Amino acid sequence: MAYLSKESLQAMGFKHIGKNVKISDKASIYNPESIEIGDYSRIDDFCIISGKVKLGKYCHITPMCLVAGGAPGVTLLDFCTLAYGVKVFSQSDDYTGESMVNSLVPAKYKNEIFSEVVLEKQVIVGAGSTIFPGVTIREGCSIGAMALVNKSTQPWGIYVGNPARRIKDRKKDLLELEAQFLKENRE
Repeated sequence: MAYLSKESLQAMGFKHIGKNVKISDKASIYNPESIEIGDYSRIDDFCIISGKVKLGKYCHITPMCLVAGGAPGVTLLDFCTLAYGVKVFSQSDDYTGESMVNSLVPAKYKNEIFSEVVLEKQVIVGAGSTIFPGVTIREGCSIGAMALVNKSTQPWGIYVGNPARRIKDRKKDLLELEAQFLKENRE
């Protein structure tokens, strides 16, 4: 995997780009003027990042993910990870048949859903999962592979399934490790 140079990243015109950010030269970045990326975050091969997107520090978007921020936006706070093939949408068409769909159709014929998505600190989303508009995944949640997250979660839970449901609490041991990591990696 080859990463874009610091100069290439700066030339793209991001709203904000932190230090030691790594973005694959095989990632597709649309609307960089609306995208903020925090220190030490990484975006891997074959990802598509578009619209209003904000990544905190130490966020990792692994290969083949889609983060479609659109106008409402998608925010990942510090230490979030999207595993392979995760899709995050902040807007969606109305599939009921009451309106037209398709990005080629003018808005007056559509009934699109627009709502911000937020992943709070220390969230991990498993491979192949999908997150719908308006969802907030609360701090410390773990989303199992292939989950469909169509409702917001409660903090520190493990969620699985379609639709995603909480199956048990997630341990908070990682908070001590986070504190130790940040202490050791102070600059």
